[in-house]
Amino acid sequence: MTIGVRRAIRDADAVAWITLYITMLLLIPARLTIDSLGSAGAPSMLVGLVSLFFWVLLHFRPRPAALNRRRPVRIAVFVFLFSAGISYVHAMSRPLLGDERSPADVAILTLLSWAGAFLLTQDAVDARSRLELLVWRLALCGGAIAVLGLVQIITRRLWVDEIAIPGLSGGPTFGLGSRSGFPRPAGTATHPIEYGVILAMLFPLTWHVAFFHVERSKWLRFAPAVALSAVIPLTSSRSAYLGCAIALVVCMIGWPQRRRFAMLGFIALGVMFMMVATPHFVTSVTELFTGAQNDPSIQSRTDSYGVAAEFIRVNPWFGRGLGTFLPKYWIFDNQYLVLLVTVGVVGAVAFLMLGVTAVVVAAGVRRRCDPEGRDLAMSLLAAVLAGFVCLFMFDAFAFPMTMGTLFLLLGMVGCLHRVESATRVIGGCDGQAAGLPIPELSPVVPSSGGGAMAEPGSGRV
Repeated sequence: MTIGVRRAIRDADAVAWITLYITMLLLIPARLTIDSLGSAGAPSMLVGLVSLFFWVLLHFRPRPAALNRRRPVRIAVFVFLFSAGISYVHAMSRPLLGDERSPADVAILTLLSWAGAFLLTQDAVDARSRLELLVWRLALCGGAIAVLGLVQIITRRLWVDEIAIPGLSGGPTFGLGSRSGFPRPAGTATHPIEYGVILAMLFPLTWHVAFFHVERSKWLRFAPAVALSAVIPLTSSRSAYLGCAIALVVCMIGWPQRRRFAMLGFIALGVMFMMVATPHFVTSVTELFTGAQNDPSIQSRTDSYGVAAEFIRVNPWFGRGLGTFLPKYWIFDNQYLVLLVTVGVVGAVAFLMLGVTAVVVAAGVRRRCDPEGRDLAMSLLAAVLAGFVCLFMFDAFAFPMTMGTLFLLLGMVGCLHRVESATRVIGGCDGQAAGLPIPELSPVVPSSGGGAMAEPGSGRV
């Protein structure tokens, strides 16, 4: 029976399954869950856990020794998972308050769900063309939630609070937020900060699609990038502005000079239009940074350092347990402080090294690719770097959409590294040698001579 299940999964399309995960993650409002499962009932979380099950079934099979190469991003993820597991065991070995145990269990399940999406993306997408297809679909979903954000701004209504999906029930809704009198869109996310950070991470990928997916209609491939470029300035979110600025600077380093100047001109025109159309809004955005010392949210973040230090002192190395630090104790608005408290110095350093590893790997892949591959590597580097920097601004692990997107991007970095490494080992291009797919991930079927041969051009897991 197990062999039959493995064959069925191997014949399935990994990109289609990951597309389902992206759809569940980004397009279904975050408040909608399966009521009987409580906080563990988010559809994307369940798809992520099934992804982990699929990866376990698919991973343990023979592959050519030439392709049995180290995968640094996956190793870094495993190190973080191991440190979080030790922290969880440590937490379960001490007396826990009644309302801490369930969040700790859910936190571990959620982390495994993100890991499942990462592992299946890294190890089951079998060619760069398939990865590009996944990037295209991710960009489309990003464009969709960007358009939703624009609609929320124009109509000053949330809209997603009116969506009902059979089998899913909604948690409490908070309406459309505002800052300085201007609406703050949240898309399908639970908070405008989460929404803005997701857009900032997807921003570089939408421009990669716009410039390199030339086989598609020009209007269609530029639409997601234009939608994100239009809504990000209107989010009134420091996190979104910071993340987008980081992503844009990184991308412009890798872009040719002509494209760089074109983007600078596009930005200048946008700023001038905003200054003429809504000068008060431009002033309010400027005050987010110039008046930060008087902002209560900034003051709350700086006050968090002393509180965090007290908790870290009690459990410095592996923390008090992921998910056990409840909002009733304190809201840090800084995920790295939360990690120091919950998974300790070891876990926090492991998570930071995960980000560093992904950035270094993406930079290394960029040096070895053709122009399209170089731009994809640089876009992924920009997206991951923006995501990890923005974690200084809010408690991201409490917002599954953000971390699900970030782990998916990490999986794309690992996939690109694996595919390009296999290309160098076997020869050829796009992960293929002399027209044959990479043996590591191709289905194997019996040949007429009793041996085994790869099924050419399958594009399947």
